[in-house]
Parts: sequence; C-alpha cells; structure tokens
Amino acid sequence: MSPARLAPALRSDSKAPPTGRIGALALLAGLFAVAALVLLPDGGWLIVLASLAFWISASALTATLARLEPTSPAARRALSLLIPLVFGLTLLLLWEFAVRGLAVPSVLLPPPSAIAATIAASTHLLWADFVQTFLKAVLAGYVLGCGAGFLTALLVDRSPVLKRGLLPIGNLVSALPIVGVAPIMVMWFGFDWPSKAAVVIVMTFFPMLVNTVAGLNASSAMERDLMRTYAASHGQTLMKLRLPAALPFVFNALKINATLALIGAIVAEFFGTPIVGMGFRISAEIGRMNTAMVWSEIAMAALVGSLSYGLVALIERRATFWHPSIRKG
Repeated sequence: MSPARLAPALRSDSKAPPTGRIGALALLAGLFAVAALVLLPDGGWLIVLASLAFWISASALTATLARLEPTSPAARRALSLLIPLVFGLTLLLLWEFAVRGLAVPSVLLPPPSAIAATIAASTHLLWADFVQTFLKAVLAGYVLGCGAGFLTALLVDRSPVLKRGLLPIGNLVSALPIVGVAPIMVMWFGFDWPSKAAVVIVMTFFPMLVNTVAGLNASSAMERDLMRTYAASHGQTLMKLRLPAALPFVFNALKINATLALIGAIVAEFFGTPIVGMGFRISAEIGRMNTAMVWSEIAMAALVGSLSYGLVALIERRATFWHPSIRKG
C-alpha cells in the first residue's frame, strides 16, 4: 500500500504532522538518495551533504509514520509493515553511502549493492548451504529437541523427584558453551549433518523443558480446585486447563529455539562438516577475504531465522487467540 493510499486510512494524533506530508517526505528522501548515488564517484562534502539531507528526510518520514494512529485493522497491519520497511531501507542506503563515500575497502565492509550482486551470482551455493544447514540439521534438531523437551516436561510435572533433580541440571546444561559442545558432537556423530542436529537438540531441549514446566504451573489454584470439584481426572485437567494455559509458554520456547537452532547449527559447522553449509561457507570465505560472500551467508541466515520466527508467531496467534496479549495486539 503506497503512502498516498495509506494516508486516508490513518488518523494522526494532536502532536503528529498532517498525513499529507508523508508523500512529500518520501519524495524528498528519494530525491536526496538519488543525489547521493549520483555524487558517489566524486565523494567529498557533496556526498556528505546529500547523505545528511537523505537521513533527515527519511527520519522525518519514519517519525511521521510512527505517530499515526490507524483507524482500521488493515491500515494498522499495513503501517506495522511500512515503518520497519522504511527504516530498514534507510539504514541500507546510509550503509551504501558511507562505504562508497568514504572509500571503505570491500574486504573490511562491502556495500549492500556488492552483497546483493554476490547473492544473485551465488544462488546455487547459497541454496546448497541452505539445504545442508537448515533443511537437514536445523529442522531435524529443532523438531527432536523441542518435542523431547515438551514430552519430558509432562513427565517432570508428574514427578517431584524429576522436578527437583532434572531442572537444576537443565539450567546447568543450558549454560554450557556451544563451542565446547560442538566438537564433542562432531566426534560422536561424524562430520555430516547429524552432528549438527545433535548440537541443535542440546540447545533447544532445555528451553522447551523449562518453559513448558513453568506453563503447566501457570493455571491458578482456584482453577485447579474447580476441575477437582467437577471430578476431572488428571488427563482431563491437563487437556482442558493446564495445557491451554501453558501454550503461551510453549510458543515462547518455540520462538526462542527458532533462532537459537540456526545459530547452533552454523557454529557447529565451524568444527567439521562436508564442503557445504552456512557455517562452512562463512569459515572458508573469510579465510579468502571474500567478505561479500560472508555477508551474503549472514543475510540469508538472518532472513531464514526471521521467517522461522515469524511463522511460529503466526501459528501462535491462531492457537492462542484467546490470550490477552494476542487480543490486545
């Protein structure tokens, strides 16, 4: 939705500028961005002035959008996407201006345009790394680690001995450094993706365990007494009361693990892997001073992690629509 079409659906508060300024500010930001790109070969104070003017106009545009109050759910969703999009593009353009205007060597920090060109020219390598790291190691470890943590939490909830004995050990294991666990898993399970999946299982198991146990205890004593008054069995109480109350905690662990699993798999690949994978590519290319390729892998990992987190958050909104935090949003 363009700013011109978005503006009529929004209502500004008493301190916000008129929404008619959105289009003007966007136009100014675009003009100054073009001017900065045209002046890049010359550098000097002209590029500094053009970049400063772009930053001021883009910041004013972002602030204007942030102070608007949507009057409809569709406009609210569009605005929630438009603001981070404008802010992110502003940062990328400022990055481009700074690197090119100051003539920063690409080996230190390549511009976003060079990173985009590397991504376009290396899609086959990036896809192979994605399949090896995410579709094999991360997905397998994520499903097994989260599933095992959830089932273990159900057992821990029924056993005071496990609750007092296993949870402190879980906190201890969660504090183990991944750089110490990863080489051990590589020695145990080999250099291919199963060793990376094992690292992911270790990293995701205990966050799910701790969060699920906390969620199972989230229901109040009055609610549990009411279920006993209705002569509900343990299974009925679990399914009708305690598990629904624990869902926000479970999804919180799933969201944490969505990004934690990818980080664990990438770091584990530094310690031994076939000649494919995100971690392998980062380690190999940084040794060749090919920082554009390294940043391409970082960009892909950030995109995959964000999409994974967003997918879990979307499922959470559908599954816990009754929760006050979801209704408020």
